Amino acid sequence: MTNRHIVLAERPSGLVNATTTRLESGDRPTCGENEALIKVGMLSIDPTIRTWMNDAPGYLPPIQIGEVIRGSGAGVVVESRSPRYSVGDIVYGMTGWQEWVLATEENKFSVVPSGMGLDLATVMNVLGVTGLTAFFGLLDVGGLKEGDVVVVSGAAGATGSVVGQIAKARGAKKVVGIAGGPEKCAEVVEKYGFDECLDYREPHLGRRLRAACPNGVDLYFDNVGGEILDDVLLNLAMRGRVVLCGAISQYNESDDRSGIKGHAMLIMRRGRMEGFIILDYAHRFAEAQMELAGMVLSGALQHQEHLVPGLENAPDALNLLFSGGNHGKTLVVVDDTVTLS
Repeated sequence: MTNRHIVLAERPSGLVNATTTRLESGDRPTCGENEALIKVGMLSIDPTIRTWMNDAPGYLPPIQIGEVIRGSGAGVVVESRSPRYSVGDIVYGMTGWQEWVLATEENKFSVVPSGMGLDLATVMNVLGVTGLTAFFGLLDVGGLKEGDVVVVSGAAGATGSVVGQIAKARGAKKVVGIAGGPEKCAEVVEKYGFDECLDYREPHLGRRLRAACPNGVDLYFDNVGGEILDDVLLNLAMRGRVVLCGAISQYNESDDRSGIKGHAMLIMRRGRMEGFIILDYAHRFAEAQMELAGMVLSGALQHQEHLVPGLENAPDALNLLFSGGNHGKTLVVVDDTVTLS
């Protein structure tokens, strides 16, 4: 049996295009001692995948030319020679962009509990990397306090939408989103319950931020970087905190990037700006997943998944994150028979 997989053919400049990746077919991997063979059902499409395609240092090494595109996903165990996995288990981990993958001692997977009443797409969204990033970034890194004025960029996205909802549930005084276009701004307010949403495509964002947050921004959850980060820094409240989660506005740029200009406000406002990687919190994932699952089941946490069918469409799905063509969490369905019971 074959294993279709997508490899990096050349390093991209800007958006991924037809020459960046290549769909190949090889032999299905063979299950060895202490390993499990997994049929991949769904891929998580995350902005960080684009950074791994660059020949640049990061928290993980760059994807090499000819290697399968790195990424997380979920699948079902079809053969196991490991005590960690049973045939039929739905598991989550680093699948890569391919139809079959081995769970090994080096590449371990987490077994997804059954009977939660949630479908696989919801689990991969809210209980996966995006929901966990929102939870720990807001509460641990940002130190959310009751009464905070919170601003979230990328507010219509998978992570940003969860950040705002957790902030509201935990007693934020006001939650303001930043998103692109009137449709997404309306979605942020009407679906996700933010108090207000500012369209970054409209002029004078900094001025509109001051009107929305007249006493300044206590906590900013940054998913985009660039000029929007500067606008928020210039509106920071005393002791304001900035959580650096992503810089999606810069991932497709060349090496010629302009630096932020408003960092002096961190001095004047005695502020703090801190980045984080979700892998730092791996030992606490279950804690967050229990709370997030409870919020979903109670209706306190709204979510949305953007499903793209077909492994071959994974590169196009990645571009949706940068063009704004997705709504909520983008997932690629590799095999729709892989489901949670």
